Amino acid sequence: MTAKIKGFDQNNQRISTQQLLQQIYAELENGQTEFEILSSGHHDIGGPLWTQDGTPLKFRVKNPGQRVGSFALDGTEIVVEGSAPADAGWLCAGGEVTILGDGGDTTAHCAASGKIFVGGRVGTRSGSLMKHDPAFEPPQFWVLKSTGSFSFEFMGGGIAVVCGWGCEEQESILGDRACAGMVGGTVYVRGPVAGLSDEVWLLELDEADRAFLAGNLPVFLGKIGRPQLLDELGEMRGWRKIVAKSYAERHVQSHITMREFRLQKWVGDGGIFGDLVKDDYARVAGLVNTGDDRLKIPRWQDKRFGAPCQVSCPSHIPTQERIKLLRQGKVEEALELVLRYSPFPGSVCGEVCPNLCMDSCTRRFLDHPVRMKELGRLSVNTASPQPAAATGKQVAVIGGGPGGLSAAWQLRLKGHAVTVFEADAEVGGKLRQVIPSERLPADALQSEIDRIKGLGIEIRANTRVDAPLFDKIRGEYHAVAIASGAHNPVIIPFPGHERLVKGLEFLKAINRGERPSVGERVVVLGAGNAGMDVCLGAYAMGAKQVTAIDIQRPAAYQNEIAHVEKLGGRIVWPFFTAKIDEKGVHGKNGELLEADTVIIAVGERPDLSFVPRQWLTERGMMDVDGCLQSPHAPGVFAIGDTIQPGLLTHAIGQGADVALQIDAFLQGQVPEPIKHPEVIPASCLSKELYRPQNRGRFCSTDALAETGRCLSCGTCRDCSMCLEACPEGAIRRIEKADGSFEYVSDDHVCIGCGVCSGICPCGIWAMDVLS
Repeated sequence: MTAKIKGFDQNNQRISTQQLLQQIYAELENGQTEFEILSSGHHDIGGPLWTQDGTPLKFRVKNPGQRVGSFALDGTEIVVEGSAPADAGWLCAGGEVTILGDGGDTTAHCAASGKIFVGGRVGTRSGSLMKHDPAFEPPQFWVLKSTGSFSFEFMGGGIAVVCGWGCEEQESILGDRACAGMVGGTVYVRGPVAGLSDEVWLLELDEADRAFLAGNLPVFLGKIGRPQLLDELGEMRGWRKIVAKSYAERHVQSHITMREFRLQKWVGDGGIFGDLVKDDYARVAGLVNTGDDRLKIPRWQDKRFGAPCQVSCPSHIPTQERIKLLRQGKVEEALELVLRYSPFPGSVCGEVCPNLCMDSCTRRFLDHPVRMKELGRLSVNTASPQPAAATGKQVAVIGGGPGGLSAAWQLRLKGHAVTVFEADAEVGGKLRQVIPSERLPADALQSEIDRIKGLGIEIRANTRVDAPLFDKIRGEYHAVAIASGAHNPVIIPFPGHERLVKGLEFLKAINRGERPSVGERVVVLGAGNAGMDVCLGAYAMGAKQVTAIDIQRPAAYQNEIAHVEKLGGRIVWPFFTAKIDEKGVHGKNGELLEADTVIIAVGERPDLSFVPRQWLTERGMMDVDGCLQSPHAPGVFAIGDTIQPGLLTHAIGQGADVALQIDAFLQGQVPEPIKHPEVIPASCLSKELYRPQNRGRFCSTDALAETGRCLSCGTCRDCSMCLEACPEGAIRRIEKADGSFEYVSDDHVCIGCGVCSGICPCGIWAMDVLS
């Protein structure tokens, strides 16, 4: 009796594949061995199944899904009425699968045993990865018509028969690129075959082949219901076979000449570029060439790129140049070089700067960054460079902080007369007013301010600039630089804000020598670098517990946070303040931070009440163009916190930039945005040529010892490695009259091999592609 199974429920709705297979399993448990299945795309019908007593299983299936007959075992017979989709007979393991129509892609894929009969054509990659275990009969795969492309790909064993019936007009009954990677088995074909892999042979039949086909063709045609085709297909003159080449045969190489390759494979009729290039190759460059025949040419590009430290430094200090001079023994020249970029190498670079240059230093990928602070301190007592001849131009700088003094310093070096207007009793800005002395030694700062004054810059202290004075300054000076900074603390108007102590005023009072009173418990609103300075100040004034809060991840640098935490301070975030009262700071989540004193340090805004309101942005900052000049007032420039909050080093770097812009303006030129060097790509540097030091034992306080550790990124260190390594001896070192040097490559000798580029530790040699 035959079990009839439908892929639909009582409401004529399709059931899942799992439900259909469970019905088959249940009938099998009940002793059924013959099945008629009306499917609706259900997959995996027919295997792997078996009976305990070895009774054969028979399936007759309509409308199957993928993998019908997959894993079909010995004793299983499956007949598909009509066509089957992909993977029919996949991994067939002894069963017999007959498809009365067409088979989809990858029919008989990975078949290991059994027989698969197809009464039509099959799709792409059918028969691929067929294999034969000698312990079992080889799998057989019979196709009445043709296969899709990539058929029998990576076939390792078994027998395939493609009859090609009705396909005489096709270019190839095996599609394109058949039998690629085939290493075993036999494919019998009848009809046109083209595009076979070079890894197989197409051969005539021998007696054993003819006997196999004669004995099995009737079986195949009977299975698919086409016995009338036996006389036509049994004519052996149209049959051939495909077998894999042996390992030795696959590795026989035959070479054509280079000229044959160019004219036959490259251009010419049938060449891959034949329709694009017309060339008789009368002159052909050799494999190794010089001059214009090279594919690439080397170019010495000393200082074409900036080192990572230089590019990341807001003051643009070229430390690689400074260390190069130190390496050459030119100590005074090296120390003076830094002063060409910043008048504060000791107090800022050496003490309070977060040293973004060290974060970018290439040496840190080997062991530790070059010690920038120690290098900066070398220049504390260095004499100032000599200013250029007087130009007769006068420039006013409003604000004597680090940005204003940087601008004044650079302008004076260019020969201009400079006057600094400072509201405080002494110049220095936040360097003097705010930063705790334990972070910035007073003698170091005073030494550098004295050096600035000694250059001949006029300082007008205790002079607060208002609107009338500003108008007077504009009339008396050829140019004005506004660098008054930001000194108005931001106050957030939540309930109880009147209890807040302003952090900037608190720090200024401490640095004036006063002792502002604080309670034992202090909460600081703001966990940036300024907030950390307030925490240090609170401990210095007698606080026993200081907590800094912020609504986001603290913006302070890690070393600043670590300093506060070492004293016992806490950092709490995120904390959203709801109100402040006599108990302390209340969070919006109900948490109370008890405090006797609450100090706010969430930023400051500039006081620019002395300039017309239309000169300001919507946020109350100076409106400037890409040259730091006000678009409303030619000759008026602005830098630092008056245009955007930033670090001290940003203000110093902008001071140097604005000096260049003002100098151009005073010379009657149209200022243009300054282009700073782009960073050298890391791929240009050969870090493996440097020996790393043991990080655990690393200890260096001698700045001069850093000359051996700097990789000199983008700047030639004159090591001559390229000259010594060039296999053709094409590179020469040329000494110039001014003491400088350059390396050149002789085009008549250089072969463009790129050894110079690969061996250069500093990334100086580039390989340009010849067009």
